Amino acid sequence: RKRKEMANTFKSVTSGSIGTTVVPVYTCPSSTTTIVLGASIANIASSPIAGTIKLNKNGGDTVHVVKQAPVPNGSSIEVMAGNKVVLEASDKLEFQSDTADSVDTIISLLEIT
Repeated sequence: RKRKEMANTFKSVTSGSIGTTVVPVYTCPSSTTTIVLGASIANIASSPIAGTIKLNKNGGDTVHVVKQAPVPNGSSIEVMAGNKVVLEASDKLEFQSDTADSVDTIISLLEIT
């Protein structure tokens, strides 16, 4: 029996100037499982902000990875340190801030197809 090889692709996904509207920064492609290795929120505003990351499960719950995490101005936080999140097809990672145009984000991930 021939074994099917799976492709592993490391990626980084970025989005800048996120504000008070929820922004889907990454959507897991069809026929793919994605492991989120890290996610950071950087405050690009001139005052402290609160950043939120949500996991929107395709056809299911929307849950918080982190809710209104305080980020001092000029700083960033790594919200996935030591933790991994598995995304299935059409699952989304969504970002939001309590302040307009105040968050830059980077997601590091591994796509398995």
